Amino acid sequence: MELENKKPSIYSLELHDLKEWLTANGEKAFRAEQIFDWLYKKRITDFEDMSNLGKSLRDKLTAHFQITTLNTVIRQQSADGTIKFLFELHDGYSIETVLMRHDYGNSVCVTTQVGCRIGCTFCASTLGGLKRHLEAGEIVAQVVKVQQALDETNERVSSVVIMGIGEPFDNYDNMLSFLKIINDDKALNIGARHITVSTSGIVPKIYKFADENTQINFAISLHAPNTEIRSRLMPINRAYKLDDLMKAVRYYIDKTGRRISFEYGLFGGVNDQAEHAEELADLLKGIKCHVNLIPVNYVPERDYVRTPREQIFAFEKTLKNRGINVTIRREHGSDIDAACGQLRAKERKEETR
Repeated sequence: MELENKKPSIYSLELHDLKEWLTANGEKAFRAEQIFDWLYKKRITDFEDMSNLGKSLRDKLTAHFQITTLNTVIRQQSADGTIKFLFELHDGYSIETVLMRHDYGNSVCVTTQVGCRIGCTFCASTLGGLKRHLEAGEIVAQVVKVQQALDETNERVSSVVIMGIGEPFDNYDNMLSFLKIINDDKALNIGARHITVSTSGIVPKIYKFADENTQINFAISLHAPNTEIRSRLMPINRAYKLDDLMKAVRYYIDKTGRRISFEYGLFGGVNDQAEHAEELADLLKGIKCHVNLIPVNYVPERDYVRTPREQIFAFEKTLKNRGINVTIRREHGSDIDAACGQLRAKERKEETR
C-alpha cells in the first residue's frame, strides 16, 4: 500500500536539519526560520505562498519536499467539546487524532503508528496489527491540522499527549524528532512541560529516554498491580517483565529527578478489587509518581466491562490512604467513539481485521 517515490515531509525536519539542507543546496541558512514561520505560525499548505522567498528556492522546496496534508475522513464532536478526527494518509491508511478541551487549555492526543503490534487485550488500536510507522512529519501534521481547526475560533493547542494509536517507543526516532519540532519556539512552541509521552513499557527505550534528559512528562501504561494480571492484559509484559520495568522507572526518576505518571485502566472484575489497590500501593511505594485511574471505555471488539462508580472511588481512596498521589481521569467524548482506535476500527474494517 506504500507509495513509491513519495517526497519526504518538510514537517519531519528540525530547524538545524532544514538549515543544513538549505546550505547544501546553495541557499542561506537563515531562510530556515522564514520557512518555519510560514509552516508553523502562518500555517500555509503550499510552498508558493511563501512570498518572501525567491522563486528558485520555492521551486527547490517543491521539488524536494511535500507539506504533509491530512485528509479529514470523519470529524466527530462530543457534547463536552472533544473532537475526534479520522485522518487519511497519502497511502490510504488512516489514523486518529483527538482534541480534548480542559479548564487549562486545549490538548491534542496524537498517533505515532498505523495500528500497533503491542497487542494489549483491551485496546482497539492493536486490531489488525501494525501496518507501518508514521514519519515525524505525519505526527507533526496532526497537531498542525488541529491547530488550523482552532484558528477558526482564535484558540491554540496548549498541550500534546502522545497516547493515540501505536506505541511511541516502537517508533522512537520519529517520535523524538516530533517532540523537538513541536517544542521549538520557531515552530509550534509547545513547552516541554506541556507535552506527555506514554509507553506500554519497552524497557531499553525507557533508559534511552531517561538519558535524553528532557523536561517532557513521562507516563507508563501500567494497568496491573502484579505480573500475572499484567501479562494477561498486556503481552509486552512477557518480553519486559514488571520487575525490569520498575527498575527502569527508578533509573528514569534518579536520572531526571522528574515524577512519573502511571496510567491504570480499571477493568471490572480483573484489576479493580480492594486487594489490587493494596498490591498497587506496595508496588509503587517510595516511587516519585502519580497514578491516573482510568474508567475504561467499552470497546465492542473487546470483552471488558466498566468498574462500578463506587468501586472506582474506593480504589482511589485505598491508594490515597497508602500515600499514593492519585486522580481519576475525567472522561472525554463518552458519547462518541472515544476509545483509542475505536473510530478507525469501526470505519476502516479492512485495516483492522
